[in-house]
Amino acid sequence: MDKEIVTERLILRPWQESDAESLYKYARDPEIGPIAGWPPHTSVEDSLNVIRTVFSAPETYAVVLKETGEPVGSAGIMDGEGLHSAQMQAGEAEIGYWIGRPFWGQGLIPEAVRRLLRRCFEDLGMTAVWCGYYDGNTKSCRVMEKCGFRFHHTEEGKTSPLGDVRTEHFMRMTKEEWEK
Repeated sequence: MDKEIVTERLILRPWQESDAESLYKYARDPEIGPIAGWPPHTSVEDSLNVIRTVFSAPETYAVVLKETGEPVGSAGIMDGEGLHSAQMQAGEAEIGYWIGRPFWGQGLIPEAVRRLLRRCFEDLGMTAVWCGYYDGNTKSCRVMEKCGFRFHHTEEGKTSPLGDVRTEHFMRMTKEEWEK
């Protein structure tokens, strides 16, 4: 999907190589990646590589502030191989997200996630959407609660992409719950 998704304050659009400096500015913060299971970016080149590989996946969006045109975070819809929980079925997806620290607490990520939920259910025909967060990531959990996700189950002893073992909590929303 090449076109942008616009919300009240945000533009969700595919990542571009020219976004590497902005990405590095926020993704190098040690408060952001590790709690979500990925290492802080180490250079603009590192961020460019992430844009070319990880962020080139379909349905992966730069979270861009309308006001400034700057990408300040990322949000995406994963299905199939990207899914974290063994309990996910065909026709279900997972939403993942993060935003730069200067933008925490402004409700920007819930705004993006609500719009991606609409995309999952209305455009992509998903029957349920999942979100997962590692133990201790209360900010991520709050986003899920604000958006109407319900706790589903916990998986212990999960090795994160950083190689440490963690507990991951999964929340879920069905299409029926969303339609209410």
